[in-house]
Amino acid sequence: MALAPPPDPFRENRAVNPVRPINGLSVDVEDWFQVGAFERVIDRGSWDTLSMRVERNCEMILDMFAEAEVLATFFTLGWVAKRYPALMRRIADAGHEMASHGWDHARVFQMDRDSFRIDLEMSRKTIEDTSGAKVSGYRAPSFSIDQRTPWAFAELAEQGFTYSSSVAPIAHDHYGWREAPRFAFRPLAGADLIEIPVTTAEFAGRRLAAGGGGFFRVLPYAFSRWAIRQVNRRDERPAVFYFHPWEIDPGQPRVPNASMKSKLRHYTNLTAMDGKLRQLIGDFSWGRMDALAEREAAKAVPLAA
Repeated sequence: MALAPPPDPFRENRAVNPVRPINGLSVDVEDWFQVGAFERVIDRGSWDTLSMRVERNCEMILDMFAEAEVLATFFTLGWVAKRYPALMRRIADAGHEMASHGWDHARVFQMDRDSFRIDLEMSRKTIEDTSGAKVSGYRAPSFSIDQRTPWAFAELAEQGFTYSSSVAPIAHDHYGWREAPRFAFRPLAGADLIEIPVTTAEFAGRRLAAGGGGFFRVLPYAFSRWAIRQVNRRDERPAVFYFHPWEIDPGQPRVPNASMKSKLRHYTNLTAMDGKLRQLIGDFSWGRMDALAEREAAKAVPLAA
């Protein structure tokens, strides 16, 4: 008699209520040389001398989104917005949300509050001036708001941001705030600002990163589908997914002096990314982060002291 196959932990559980909340689709707009993996081997002063590919990659993303009839949020570096004003206008004119990703990808926990204030002001003004759209959302580079930056949320609230998506509630060698809530929370008592962490799933008592980026490229698509279904159906909450324009660009320049670990993180499965994204967009319902923030505001819990 044939043995039954072992249970698949990523198989869809059809017994769970098949709700289809609208998930948050987001693009972190930065070029291939601005990523955290290369920050120690590519000097910021050399950026303007390098091959810039962010515009062509964003155009491809805009075409993909238009074909799928979905709207998304573009968390954009002020540095990029300054150099590509026409691209900013095209993104906004297509109905997508413009939001801030800071000025030049400096991590928040590497700044003090005054530097962070300047970074926010510069990036927001540049994005609004070039796109003609109001900016109310923020995502910290490398999800770098955590327990080391108690002043960051206060600064965002003072500057009138309505939401942030800057926390990764996992343990990671580059970032992560393991103790943070998995879903929307209010980081400041008496303030309207809400934080919407990037998506995690739970398996065997562990939190697993499931919101996009390198994890999405490296792991089988079945894992991401299972994780988002878990969040949508078991938790009955929307997922937050992100990726970068350089992740759909297998022809980008290589950085020979980067570490092997950085190369593996950055270049693995670039050729498969376009197809996986199209499948993801087709399998779930997606929308802008500002709309998701508005819906999640009523469910946001206070951040425990």
